[in-house]
Amino acid sequence: MVGKDKKLRALKIWEILHQETDEDHPMGTEELRAKLRESGFECGRRVIYDDIALLNANGYEIKCNRKISNEYFVVDRAFDIAELQILMDAVQAASFITSKKTKQFIGKIAQLAGDRKAEVLEKNTVEFHAPKSDNEMIYYSVDKIGRAIEQKKKISFLYFDYDVRHQRVYRKEKHRYVVNPLATVFSNDNYYLMCFDDKHKGIGNYRIDRMDDVQIADMSITESEESKQFDLSRYKRRLFGMFNGDDARVTFQADKSLIDHIFDRFGDDVSIADGDGNKVIFSADVQVSKPFLGWCCSFGNMLKVTAPRSVISRINDFLSETANQYK
Repeated sequence: MVGKDKKLRALKIWEILHQETDEDHPMGTEELRAKLRESGFECGRRVIYDDIALLNANGYEIKCNRKISNEYFVVDRAFDIAELQILMDAVQAASFITSKKTKQFIGKIAQLAGDRKAEVLEKNTVEFHAPKSDNEMIYYSVDKIGRAIEQKKKISFLYFDYDVRHQRVYRKEKHRYVVNPLATVFSNDNYYLMCFDDKHKGIGNYRIDRMDDVQIADMSITESEESKQFDLSRYKRRLFGMFNGDDARVTFQADKSLIDHIFDRFGDDVSIADGDGNKVIFSADVQVSKPFLGWCCSFGNMLKVTAPRSVISRINDFLSETANQYK
């Protein structure tokens, strides 16, 4: 057997053991020889022993239970079972992933555990029955956005909403949007493009499942100061529901029982100080949008905006408009 075939045989051994074994399901030498034979590799016990020693020497870790007939198995995988289960649950819950693609993704993720545990993982996956997108083009859009960011090129696309019959209604009468892509971000069960808009001179976001015919433009991105200083983690903390608004430094007074909610919303680096009685005081940079105003009101008398006055006025207007709907 030539050197190339020897290498192929060793890789086939790794493929079989990686896919079909684990610590609870080792494979005996004779079963491994039979599977190799089915793939066109006829070899003896000693050859298998030498090939496995070669694989181990090159970082492909294969364990062995020493018996009259040795048993081999692979334990060290890129992901453990708990990690794979989390990934599968996340795919199930993500509304931007279509039903068809959800099944494909779950199958691929499960296979990372090997054949033996893949079936168990898939059986234990609970269907969330989350609303799913019907836009199969999202994967091609994500690919083009990623390549545009890498190549520092602008992208163009059509953008649509749905009408009451769930038919697409394109904005700007199918006039193409042209933006400078910055990043993609998963938020509130949807996938968004974060970008800099030359026309409006600011950061904006678009739902990728509502984008159509995404193209990499033959134009280099605009190197603006705002895009150069863009920090996705900081910017996302300012947004509420991915809605843009006016930037503001807002000061709050809150009940101490809301401390966990405050850290969840604004991150661990928010500075919280003791206030009067059972109250705390903190400040945060936010974008003042209607979802933000709604969040401020969602805790009733347990949270209060104390500054600036302009934001307090907007909260009062928001409450009045909401109350008027129910009179």
